[in-house]
Amino acid sequence: MSARGDLEALADGIRSGRVDPFDARWHPKVVGNTAREAAVLVLFGALDSVSAPSGEPFAPGDLDVLLLERAQTLGSHPGQVAFPGGGREPQDASLVDCALREAVEETGLDPTGVDVLAELPALGLGASGFLVTPVLAWWASPSPVDVVDYAESAQVFRTPVRDLLDPANRVTGVIRRRGITFTSPAFLVSDVLVWGFTAMVLDALLEGLGWAVPWDRERKHYISP
Repeated sequence: MSARGDLEALADGIRSGRVDPFDARWHPKVVGNTAREAAVLVLFGALDSVSAPSGEPFAPGDLDVLLLERAQTLGSHPGQVAFPGGGREPQDASLVDCALREAVEETGLDPTGVDVLAELPALGLGASGFLVTPVLAWWASPSPVDVVDYAESAQVFRTPVRDLLDPANRVTGVIRRRGITFTSPAFLVSDVLVWGFTAMVLDALLEGLGWAVPWDRERKHYISP
């Protein structure tokens, strides 16, 4: 089956209730009913300038996912790698609209080229008080993307999925805040560390899609708070 076919099969399972991709070891903390709604766009596609070589050990060479690095000056999650997204606003008719609007504002992508596949189960971010719905999508017609506002994002980039799957790029991120140790799966790709909520979602999706490759969870990467 193709990458898009795998994504559509997972989306069908989620919509029918047969599959909960986050029913796994890594599950973000659920927050209370006062949480603010938010959405992120988990956008898979094919890199324009890379052909898919045969015999790839992990995934086709042209399969990628859109990520951004948040600006260091932001008050919430500064410097972290994230999916495009943010809080739901009054003009957002749905959480899908929220994810697409935020992606346009942050990366400049053309939303008409995005095929939305499914809304994933909402996950709580205890630290910021958001209840976040990941929106799974396929980039049917990729458009140019870049930083729109450097006050919000330091960089926008498309990460090859094979780099995420490569065990050499996988670690367990460890951070200690206010006497509490927090761990998450993490990825060392594109000269950045992907960890926390974004890495949890990626890890769960790669498992749910059947793409995951065994990696050494005892390999630690300590993160400065």
